[in-house]
Amino acid sequence: MRARFWHERWQQNQIGFHQDETNPYLQTYWPKLQLAPHSTIFVPLCGKSIDMLWLRAQEYRVLGIELSPIAVKDFFTEQGLEPKISQQGSFELWEVDGLKILLGDFFQLTAADLVGCDAIYDRASLIALPPDMREQYVTHLQQIAAGKPSLLITLEYDQTITGGPPFSVSSAEVESYYAAQYQIERLAQIDISQTQHGIIAKGVKELHEAVYWLQPKA
Repeated sequence: MRARFWHERWQQNQIGFHQDETNPYLQTYWPKLQLAPHSTIFVPLCGKSIDMLWLRAQEYRVLGIELSPIAVKDFFTEQGLEPKISQQGSFELWEVDGLKILLGDFFQLTAADLVGCDAIYDRASLIALPPDMREQYVTHLQQIAAGKPSLLITLEYDQTITGGPPFSVSSAEVESYYAAQYQIERLAQIDISQTQHGIIAKGVKELHEAVYWLQPKA
């Protein structure tokens, strides 16, 4: 699952992962991070998520990274925003009023690109990737954003019944990825089987979302 896959998903408008409303877990649990106003929040694989607008409305600065030019253009067009577009290294930088999106490959990001970032919001990044790429993703994220607190949202279901994306990521897998550097607190586990008809139609009986707070170890 490489760049071509995601470009095709956006070209064909196969973006069932996109949410038209602000994620309720973000609204409920974000205050737990206790970040100062004007902190900068990194949103990996951000798509055209309106969660970025919610974060901006809370007086945070936002930095997203997204591979698809369709997603980036649609985000600003649909929100009626006119971004300034410039070049930042190998990335195209779209920005307006404290909200920036880097257009390009997440795996080309360096620590220098994230200087000044204070926290991470991951709703649909980890679960978008197959197992081999998840490990690569986490390793790279820890290299470029070490020591940043994070709010992580995952899905859990029987992966033997149907594949992803979105993929199932168990609590044990989260522990394996993050326990060395973070204190991991599972804030919630929510049964969403009554609302996710597409995946349930494939034979999945139980489907849960899980919310984690990842706090850097001292």
